[in-house]
Amino acid sequence: MAGELKVYDRFFIGGEWKAPAGTGTVEVINPSTEEPAGRAPEATEADMDRAVEAARRAFDEGPWPHLAPAERALVLTKVSEAIQAEMAEMAALITTEMGAPVSWGTMGQVLAPTMIFNYYADMAGTYAFDEVRAGLMGPVLVTNEPVGVVAAIAPWNVPLFIAAAKLAPALVAGCTVVFKPAPETPLDALRLAELFEGAGLPKGVLSVVPAGRQVGEYLVRHPKVDKVSFTGSTVAGKKIGAICGEQLKRFSLELGGKSAAIVLDDADLDEALPMLLGNAIMNNGEACIAQTRILAPRDRYQEVVDALSERMSAMKVGDPLDPATEVGPLVAERQRERVEGYIKIGQEEGAKVALGGGRPAGIDRGWFVEPTLFVDVDNSMRIAQEEIFGPVLVVIPYEGDDQAVAVANDSSYGLCGSVWTADPDRGLEVARKVRTGTYMLNSPIPIDFATPFGGYKESGLGREFGPEGLELFLEQKSITLPAGYTPKL
Repeated sequence: MAGELKVYDRFFIGGEWKAPAGTGTVEVINPSTEEPAGRAPEATEADMDRAVEAARRAFDEGPWPHLAPAERALVLTKVSEAIQAEMAEMAALITTEMGAPVSWGTMGQVLAPTMIFNYYADMAGTYAFDEVRAGLMGPVLVTNEPVGVVAAIAPWNVPLFIAAAKLAPALVAGCTVVFKPAPETPLDALRLAELFEGAGLPKGVLSVVPAGRQVGEYLVRHPKVDKVSFTGSTVAGKKIGAICGEQLKRFSLELGGKSAAIVLDDADLDEALPMLLGNAIMNNGEACIAQTRILAPRDRYQEVVDALSERMSAMKVGDPLDPATEVGPLVAERQRERVEGYIKIGQEEGAKVALGGGRPAGIDRGWFVEPTLFVDVDNSMRIAQEEIFGPVLVVIPYEGDDQAVAVANDSSYGLCGSVWTADPDRGLEVARKVRTGTYMLNSPIPIDFATPFGGYKESGLGREFGPEGLELFLEQKSITLPAGYTPKL
């Protein structure tokens, strides 16, 4: 896979492979070698029009919204099985697109999406799409109907995972979808389209159309799109929210984070830090849920710093296709420049680099940055407030549990977080006080697909996963029934 150039010259529009309306292409560059890894067409507004029209027609006229949920679920099950049959190949493909270490990516980038498809396929047989309630004046049928045509927009950092998080519940709900993957990662998205085609998805239900920001905005504004599901930056999310607000269009946003890991004064560092670091530098630090602010009690501050430095310095940086590699390259040269810019900003603000801060020695190609640890950090610094999206951690001192909670909450974000302690009761008390949508108490698991995931504040609106993730793609309708009548459900 590393030396193979994967080329697509057509879009998957309405269940058919169609030539692009324009001549633009997306060149995929392997971030480890800086060499071409593949190519795909880049959509124009005309391509998006074709995709939306196909989705609109399939929703308004086709059988998909009217099939039993269990019938729709069969497609998801087949896609999950197809992904599992080529898991190693898909993991390698994503690694060559965006640089995730395959040691992490096999689970996080590929197996986890199959679990999402399976979860919603199973839910199709248990979720109460119709319910008769005893109303104040008689029986009422409450139905959950598909919201309509969905524009699903995903970023490049966990492309297949986020595709599954949007497509699985939307399709089970009975929606039709236009999926826009990021320009950096079109190849796995188009491969996923091939798997959906092989699974027998009806024509028109799904389109996969890689495009840049301008055409993505055109998709968001399209009058025939009923709902927008977006994962990405907070800046882009605010713009999408404003557009949808003007049109009274349904939307959900899963945005950025600057999550705080609180190490309480009774924590066992030998037990806590391996789990904490796994969530701090996962996916090369390119994760919205990364625990990049580490809050350490002042009287154990140096102990925490020393332990982190020792473990981070031992992390293997290099070829992401090597199973031993723990930290690979960043997705693009511009991303490395961004991360290096923040490292410079941190030093200018007065923080000190305890580890890393540069490019790894002995690696001449690829967009690598050393795992970097900042100390003497004040929470007001930009490196503590802004999402860096790279392997850069900051350690912030605090005194007492109340101050730890205050520092954790002193952020415009509220997506994830964690607390580490020998006393779970104390930890749960802390967890309840931190204003964030997802939290870990002595746990390495940031997301459970059976429970809602999403953020407070500028980390987004709405919740993915669990029944709540399905409900993002449903509209509720109440039908008052005559007395004594019982409908067939």
